[in-house]
Amino acid sequence: MSTAKTLIRGADVLGGGARDVLIDGGTIAEVGTGLDAAGATVVDAAGLVLLPGLVDLHTHLREPGREDSETVLTGTRAAASGGFTAVHAMANTFPVADTAGVVEQVWRLGRESGYCDVQPVGAVTVGLAGQQLAELGAMHDSAAGVTVFSDDGKCVDDAVIMRRALEYVKAFDGVIAQHAQEPRLTEGAEMNEGVVSAELGLGGWPAVAEESIVSRDVLLAAHVGSRVHVCHLSTAGSVEIVRWAKAKGWNVTAEVTPHHLLLTDELVRSYDPVYKVNPPLRTEADVLALRDALADGTIDCVATDHAPHPHEDKDCEWGAAAMGMVGLETALSVVQHTMVDTGLLTWADVADRMSFRPARIGRLAGHGRPVSPGEPANLTLVDPAYRGEVDPAGFASRSRNTPYRGRELPGRVTHTFLRGRATVTDGKLA
Repeated sequence: MSTAKTLIRGADVLGGGARDVLIDGGTIAEVGTGLDAAGATVVDAAGLVLLPGLVDLHTHLREPGREDSETVLTGTRAAASGGFTAVHAMANTFPVADTAGVVEQVWRLGRESGYCDVQPVGAVTVGLAGQQLAELGAMHDSAAGVTVFSDDGKCVDDAVIMRRALEYVKAFDGVIAQHAQEPRLTEGAEMNEGVVSAELGLGGWPAVAEESIVSRDVLLAAHVGSRVHVCHLSTAGSVEIVRWAKAKGWNVTAEVTPHHLLLTDELVRSYDPVYKVNPPLRTEADVLALRDALADGTIDCVATDHAPHPHEDKDCEWGAAAMGMVGLETALSVVQHTMVDTGLLTWADVADRMSFRPARIGRLAGHGRPVSPGEPANLTLVDPAYRGEVDPAGFASRSRNTPYRGRELPGRVTHTFLRGRATVTDGKLA
């Protein structure tokens, strides 16, 4: 589809009523009713919901180093298929993204892919080893302009290192995104600690292992006057800590994954490693607390934690399997299923939790913007009436480790536009 002019006709804009949206070049030119534009490509969007392009704060693209799982190209194709126009690429690559050189490589690969913008996340510590701070300033000053730093996959468990990182990024309004997992409390852990782990005889991963780090880090952020972001928050207790910190006025944000909004530790009874993830699937009570917290804004946003693995890392016994699930291509459907169809969120709320807020937390210019004239034409059209079974054979991702195989989910992304250029048309990659 040409980037010249596109007329989206009759879309339900943010769930607020039918409008026409005219894209001219990379910009939204007009929003109204009865619009016409000679020579424009017309998209009949009756019955479709128009959202700003989705933004993911937490994606594993695996390149460099694990291209057998994913590449920047395949990962961004998966992102576009899921309605995303920007993703934040986590630092646990090989080599680790702990220098200006590596983050610039990932950033340039994203620009070359052309399917969505890739904003690299820099490592907090050298080699994710937790011993000394990485080149935070150099990564920020690089072409990649890094503002989010995370050792995701590992916790920055040393309180002094965490404090120094928070102090350092304060100088350029950066944020430390913490993988909250006290390592001593999770040695040998394979699933959520509770009734199911006891019955199965699997090593338990207690909620307090997450909550103790969240507690410490919100206190450190308040002490320093800096920004901390809680990655993949998964327990009801963590929700209460974040709610308390926000009531204090502290600069704390948090994300939840789609899978923690839907799946519970009961699924581990199958011993299917597709359900092995970090943090682990929790209880039904945790799931309901997470949904309520996303609805009331305590949890700021949905982030996929898209974690692709080749089949040999998942098609094995539980204990030997890698942790993680792919999520970019199913995220919006899971959110519709758990939050919209249940009445907990409106489509305008979805735009807030999956575009506006993550873009703001990541300080990502040009994304998470209103559907208004003069704004960049980063847009997603979704068909909320669609129902279909998840078939990973059709994924754009290089990996297939989805927990939703064969499950019916609602909603389908029909079009994605990156600065006016269609990356997805009629549900297919352009």
